[in-house]
Amino acid sequence: MFELDKNKKADYECAPSKDHFECKPHHHHPHVSLGKMVTKVPVVLAELCLQANVDTKIHFPEPVLEIKDIKKRLKLTQCRLLLPTSKLFIKGFVRKNIQYASPSMEIQESTSSTVASDLHSYTVDIPFQLVTDIKDYLSKPVQPNMNNRKEFDFFVSKPLSTGYPEKDELLTSDLSQFHQESTQFYNELPFCELVSSQIIEWDEAIDRQPLPTSSPIDEGYFNTIEEKMVIDFTVRVLQNQQIRVSSATNDHSYYDESE
Repeated sequence: MFELDKNKKADYECAPSKDHFECKPHHHHPHVSLGKMVTKVPVVLAELCLQANVDTKIHFPEPVLEIKDIKKRLKLTQCRLLLPTSKLFIKGFVRKNIQYASPSMEIQESTSSTVASDLHSYTVDIPFQLVTDIKDYLSKPVQPNMNNRKEFDFFVSKPLSTGYPEKDELLTSDLSQFHQESTQFYNELPFCELVSSQIIEWDEAIDRQPLPTSSPIDEGYFNTIEEKMVIDFTVRVLQNQQIRVSSATNDHSYYDESE
């Protein structure tokens, strides 16, 4: 099936230059097995656009004058297709890094026209979870084979004790032995990939109050915000499966030599 191509070009070509040999790379064309073959590859079972809704409260470790910026990152800790059902269980959290200004009396006490503050950051994980049903598969999953165990016994005959006719025997199985045949399958577990995410959030302070000393108009601080988030994300569910592929040629002339 594999033949040495005498006309095959080297992967690189070297030629003498002024001070040294200069090598120019060529494309490498691998040998390809011909015919129909079985290979094992990840097969896409489904690609789902999901939504999780979160309503929570965040408590800051110090007074907050204002929020300067929030950076978010979605992280999934579980994405499990519960075969042989079509239920997909998902758990995760949104990592939030909140940059905020905190009033600082150590720098300067606030006045009717100024407020001194420090820039700090606070990182918090907001958990969420959901369960969805995969109704339309792009490719059907390979269902798990069930393990099984079977017990079997051997016939024995034993003499009976006194009180029974002399010619009679006890016909039964041997209780002093145990025999079993067990079968176990190592099935392919579906897994997930996170494709994309979009988060819409609404944060508002629920305990805002004026600064304890003189301060400009409408300035104040808070320690707690109520957060509402709509998390839209796309996951791809895959499973390693055996599929049949075919190859018709491994001729190098099949490739575009100009590439």
